[in-house]
Amino acid sequence: MGARTVGIREAKARLSRLVDEVSRGREWIITARGKPVARLAPVTPASLSLAQRIKQLEDAGVLEPARPAEPLPPPLPLRRGLALRWLQEARSRWDLPRRRLWGERSP
Repeated sequence: MGARTVGIREAKARLSRLVDEVSRGREWIITARGKPVARLAPVTPASLSLAQRIKQLEDAGVLEPARPAEPLPPPLPLRRGLALRWLQEARSRWDLPRRRLWGERSP
């Protein structure tokens, strides 16, 4: 359910009705002179599990349900030590600009 707006005077006159709607999940934004000043929303228990909170967000349309993960392809065959060498080369290329930026000397 989306939030609805209500003026402060009308909210004061209909508070019991608004609270009933809030207990069923509706959220109200209270305005004063057309500007939002307060939110009347249901109290959510802090003891909800992560799965329950995610389910609530999915039901509200905030999150899309997770799709099943596709299996990963097998790793590429590389000669022994090649991946490590590439990683070390990449790190040394990125390390040099950082050292220059901070005034460090290269080893």
